[in-house]
Amino acid sequence: MAYMSQQMKKELAPAIKAVLKEYGMKGTIAVRHHSTLIVNIKSGALDFSEYMDGRDYLSPNQYHLENNYQGECLEFLQKLVKAMMDGNHDRSDSMTDYFDVGWYIDINIGDYGKAYEYTGPARDPKVAQIADHFPGIQIDEIEEIEITDDATARQFGMQ
Repeated sequence: MAYMSQQMKKELAPAIKAVLKEYGMKGTIAVRHHSTLIVNIKSGALDFSEYMDGRDYLSPNQYHLENNYQGECLEFLQKLVKAMMDGNHDRSDSMTDYFDVGWYIDINIGDYGKAYEYTGPARDPKVAQIADHFPGIQIDEIEEIEITDDATARQFGMQ
């Protein structure tokens, strides 16, 4: 049966805080229902806007990070999950409907009532507009933008 105590949280906190500090993130650590370790990330230097889909918050699925995130955001989330899972076990068998984990984890980036605050370097508004228009583009990979279509150039204010 999944169990997470305040003492266990206290023991995992230094490693979790080290990951947050390494990536310039601000967050809190909590326990919910004595079974789930939660990290709530309020603000930070990583830009998650391309993954937000117009929402103010994000709850990454720990099992599908590689499919949904890229670059430094993926690296951060993988290290955070590793720190949160230190000492955990998963002897579940979905074929027999048997679930046995040490504890569950949740990561929340932003909150329904308070949006995640990006505190990193300011983004070029035109690059940001284009990146928002084309999901999956890594903003830090854009070096030069060349638009040859007049209508598209007008849409992004580049004419």
